Amino acid sequence: MNRKAIEAASERFRADPRRFVRRTPLWKLPGSALGLDCNELWLKLEHLQVSGSFKARGMYYRLLSNEIPAAGVIVASGGNAGIATAAAARALGVRCEVFVPTVSSPAKQAKLRELGAQVVVTGAVYAEALEACLARQKESGALLTHAYDQPEVVTGAGTLAQEIEEQGGGVPDTVLVSVGGGGLIAGIAAWFEDRSRIVALEPELAPTLYRARDAGAPVDVVVSGIAADSLGAKRIGGIAWDITQRHVRESLLVSDEAIRKAQLTLWKELKLAVEPAAALGLAALQSGAVRAEGTPSLVICGANLDPATLA
Repeated sequence: MNRKAIEAASERFRADPRRFVRRTPLWKLPGSALGLDCNELWLKLEHLQVSGSFKARGMYYRLLSNEIPAAGVIVASGGNAGIATAAAARALGVRCEVFVPTVSSPAKQAKLRELGAQVVVTGAVYAEALEACLARQKESGALLTHAYDQPEVVTGAGTLAQEIEEQGGGVPDTVLVSVGGGGLIAGIAAWFEDRSRIVALEPELAPTLYRARDAGAPVDVVVSGIAADSLGAKRIGGIAWDITQRHVRESLLVSDEAIRKAQLTLWKELKLAVEPAAALGLAALQSGAVRAEGTPSLVICGANLDPATLA
């Protein structure tokens, strides 16, 4: 996972006749628009990506990079990786089976079925759904897409960071990234390396990377809370652990209360209907966990939510 690999993935997306992966907008606005003390704020509107999240990049690149067997593709997911895999599979005309935990939202399960995926709801959390998925994959021989811990998945996510630099006309001072299993931050850190300050953000109730850094190695953690369906991996991915050890200096936690406040701010002030996982960057700035210095860039990573929750 490096800049050269990410550039190759971007070229593959541009050459793809299906034009499946979108080049999402980078919105530059004054910090005062959200009550922040910075001259300019960048929002990478990745919730406008195909399938409603950044996951489409990595899942599609995984499928493009491998021969897909007759059994199709299979994935375990809290929702967004499954939705992205199902959308990619539909675009390529192959079957898709998705294992989701019971914590996965009804809205995400409905979207999976709408995309034609066979949905298996099993286990209380992502890790249990993954265990069932792996057992099924051995039986069927389907191509496994991992929600965050495969080279193609991380490389595909890195194309988002390349776009931020191209669209922004340079690197942002700070990039605030939500972390679950770590595929997104691994891709972003692999692109920016040490040219930007990259801050890893997690909910207090899902501190996967934070606890790993405390322990000096990936460890299992108990996950729950408002963003558990998106950021509910119980252990940081091996790829993310390696890359963040080299390129990410800060790992911070934010409360569910701050995440919910930020989610509602994005809706009320900017009319961005996004899920809790997409609001951690703003939550960190609003709560003071991160100072709004220079030009912060927020990755608005997903929009697969029930709009009624914004009422």
